Order: sequence, then structure tokens, then C-alpha cells
Amino acid sequence: MHAESEIAERLAEVRARIAAAAKRSSREPESIRLVLASKTQPPEAVRAAWHAGARDFGENYVQEAVAKHHALAGLHGIHWHLIGHLQSNKARQACAIFSLIHSLHSTRLAHAIHRAHPASRFHVLIEVNLGGETSKQGIAPADVERLIDEVREYVNVGGLMAIPPPGSNSENSRPYFSRLREMRDSLAARCGLELAELSMGMTDDFEVAIEEGSTMVRIGRAVFGERNR
Repeated sequence: MHAESEIAERLAEVRARIAAAAKRSSREPESIRLVLASKTQPPEAVRAAWHAGARDFGENYVQEAVAKHHALAGLHGIHWHLIGHLQSNKARQACAIFSLIHSLHSTRLAHAIHRAHPASRFHVLIEVNLGGETSKQGIAPADVERLIDEVREYVNVGGLMAIPPPGSNSENSRPYFSRLREMRDSLAARCGLELAELSMGMTDDFEVAIEEGSTMVRIGRAVFGERNR
């Protein structure tokens, strides 16, 4: 069972670390959105974090998010982020639950999202596979501009997301975060889009990510503890 006071304490510690990292990079802490990665965590843990002031929660699986959305329907101001892979056949459910999809990686998926949400362009980030890892989703860096051109009519591309390859310490992630920021800046200039969001950084490397320009950090273990399964 997750003690509400323990989650609140951990959340405060993470916010303090975010603020310190922001100060080191001459940024305002408010410019960085904390998305709590709540995969496998029970609704009670999400509720405890909400009571402690958290409002953004990231889920990896649509079905799990749907269940939590219903269980926590009374919590006002909560925003759900899809930070895991989305299958095209789950796009309709996803658009009904999430406010932002971090993991767009194909034109086919953009079309599915548009069909599910035709009234306006749904907010997405493009997931970039910076390390060329076969175990991860995401589009190759060389193909990002093409994808933006192909999908911008159907979805609102707000920025980029990436997960660096695992490393022995947080500094191993820095070159990848720096590369994603530079890619974003170049693409924004060429495509004429703001691409304001950089979703990068998790429990083990979020401070480095902030120093390199992250606007969204996805943190689970530092607040909720180890996953239940």
C-alpha cells in the first residue's frame, strides 16, 4: 500500500530537484512539466499524488489508463499522457482519455488519430529513436522531417520525445538530450512550427535532461517507488 504522506514527500523532493536543475540552466521551474509515470501503479497511488499537487500522469497502455480514468473520474484538473506505444486500433480510446500522445511514430498512426478525433488536430509529440535500438519504438532521426510534413495536416505536432539508450550514469544520456534539442531547433526553423515541447528525462536522468532543455520529464520510480509488477 502506498502511504499518501510518503508519496507527497517524494514528490516534494523531485520538485526540489527539478527547481535546482532549472536554476543551473537559468530556467524557470514552472517551464518544466512533471509527468508522473503511473504505469502499474494502483489508482490509490495516483490519487495520493493528486492530493499532493500532481496533475499530469503518464500511462503506457491504453486499457490500463481507461480503467484508472474511470476509477479517478472525480479528480478535477487531471491530465493523462500516453507515453507508451499506441496501436492504430486503440486510437479512438486513446483520444477519449489522453490530452497528449508522446509517441507518434508513423503516418498511419497519425491518420488513425485524425479519424478518431476529426473535429480538431489532436496534440502529439513525435517519438525519435535516437539510439537506433530495435527494442524501442520511434522514428529514425533522418525521417523526422518527412514525418512532420506528412502528418501536420492531421495532428498538432507540438515537439519531440526520446528515450536514450541505457547507460551506467545520467551523463551518458546528455549527448542524446542535446541532440534532440538541436534537432528540434533545426526542424522548427525548417518546418515553420514552434515544436515547443521536448519530452525527455526519467527518474535516472531527468536533471541532465532539464539542463539540456527538457520541457517535460516523465518520472515514476522517484515518486511511486518500484513498480508492483
